[in-house]
Amino acid sequence: MCGVAGLAGGDASRHEATVGAMGRSQSHRGPDGTRHAASGDGRAVLAMNTLLIVDPSATPGPYLDQETGLLLAFNGEIYNFRRQAVAWGIPLAARETDAHFLLRAWVKIGPSCLDGLDGMFALAVYDPEVGRLFLARDRLGEKPLYWRLDGGRLAFASEVSTLTGYGAAPLVLRPEMVAVETPVGVDTPFQGVQLLAPATLLTFDVATGSLDQQTWWRLEDRQPFDGDYREALARYASVLAEQVPLRVPAGDFALLLSGGLDSGLLAHLTRPPVCVTVRYPGEDRHDESRSAAIVARDIGAELVMVEPDSADFVSALPHMASALDYPMGNASTFSEYMAYRKVSHLGIKVVVGGLGPDEFLMGYVRHALALFGPDVVLNAGLDAYRPLAAKLMHTAGRELDPAEAVARLVLRGPDIDGRIRDLVADSIDRACGDLARGLTLADLATAWRPLVMTSDKLASAFALERRSPYLARELVELSYRLPVRYKIADPVAGKRILRDTARTLGLPSAVWGSRDKLGFASPVPAWLNGPLRAWADARIHAALTEAPSGWRPLIERGLDPGGRFDRTRMQALMTAACISDWTVRAAA
Repeated sequence: MCGVAGLAGGDASRHEATVGAMGRSQSHRGPDGTRHAASGDGRAVLAMNTLLIVDPSATPGPYLDQETGLLLAFNGEIYNFRRQAVAWGIPLAARETDAHFLLRAWVKIGPSCLDGLDGMFALAVYDPEVGRLFLARDRLGEKPLYWRLDGGRLAFASEVSTLTGYGAAPLVLRPEMVAVETPVGVDTPFQGVQLLAPATLLTFDVATGSLDQQTWWRLEDRQPFDGDYREALARYASVLAEQVPLRVPAGDFALLLSGGLDSGLLAHLTRPPVCVTVRYPGEDRHDESRSAAIVARDIGAELVMVEPDSADFVSALPHMASALDYPMGNASTFSEYMAYRKVSHLGIKVVVGGLGPDEFLMGYVRHALALFGPDVVLNAGLDAYRPLAAKLMHTAGRELDPAEAVARLVLRGPDIDGRIRDLVADSIDRACGDLARGLTLADLATAWRPLVMTSDKLASAFALERRSPYLARELVELSYRLPVRYKIADPVAGKRILRDTARTLGLPSAVWGSRDKLGFASPVPAWLNGPLRAWADARIHAALTEAPSGWRPLIERGLDPGGRFDRTRMQALMTAACISDWTVRAAA
């Protein structure tokens, strides 16, 4: 996990010290060195925080091509770089890395090389021959990259706080933060600071100040799979077996093992030396440690159990808020944070997790509700989800439009300007009549961003590289292409093809037979209405005195007690912690 930062413009070299400071402000992302370099023409300065994974003895970036003057800052991993080097005729020495490959690929074929890359990345390339800065992100946005314009200059960084430190950026409460807890699209809570969209190439001309953005990959462009289920299962198992090993590091790594299907299958495919799971004593609803223990025993891995309590949450909140930059809606935030902290204490640099199958193979209960209807889902034994199902009930006998049903299931608050409904409707339209594919696109447009962002930011806070093997390009595209019945045939058992793959590989039935998704969910909402209620109320009241007026209604919502699964108080508390962090940073 590395970091990038920089500045491009006619007088960029005059601000070299500023870019150096920008790099140092996010040095936690790259403990093996933070360096910066100016382009030969003085119109760009790039900084890079380096975490050495592929070759611990490699020289930290940025990377310069001596012949062309091309300058590269790179964050991430390209898993197929050696295969692509052969295909494109790019020479690589035995110990050269994906960064060296990427630099030479850009010199040889320019931005068109992006389509051949399989991995997670955020990159900046400055080409002095054409006077242009290029910024690009991976297909699914695993690596963050923020940018802002400042007169005739463009500044960019891996962290929002790096850019707000570069120059003032007024706070803005985006309406979708009330609706789904997190900004959507490219917006952030800081005016003028944008997130580069996934699979997007930004081109900035330093001479004219003109800017262009192009999407270089679209999931919905994939053609439906044409084959029976047996063919699909064989193909899926083959792609899984081919792609997952490419994402396993050569040295030690840890697997986040919840005990469920996704991480259990990864454990058997990757054979990690260490598995880390999180359990909460006395909270059986959140405890999958028995299944995790079975999986770890079967593969001969050490199982490290993390058992946080409410006091850990109190002490961790300021660091979590600082690491995230701004509030994000994710039920697993605290559990992930504690798991990453433990991995860091073990001296391990790479952590692997099971992100992806839920979104692409209909793994959430909301997917079953949209596809089968609330009555079928509740009658199948998922009565615990009645509050969610109620969003689709009591409709005065009228059948809900699919887009409206999906929007209701996604929303966690009022959709003030209708933006979430518009995003969901657009997703359903782009899926061309296939509701399962529409659900995937709707997830990517709404709930996906906080999942990948928290994974990156919390892991980076502990100088870890987070890898998600299920996000391999070929696997994602195949999953999207499959007919809905290959993904879910039973409302209580989504991810059908993944379950059948796990069964054929001989995993214990405790893994592939699991019917309820727990993951790394935590009892934090219950704590905030129980042992931490007075503490939470005090923090929220304190935040109301220093919060901008536009943010106060969002924070005030946290003073109302919520249900067991209600994250309103958690969101208000996280917002309060972020505002406190922003205030401290501004004062500094």
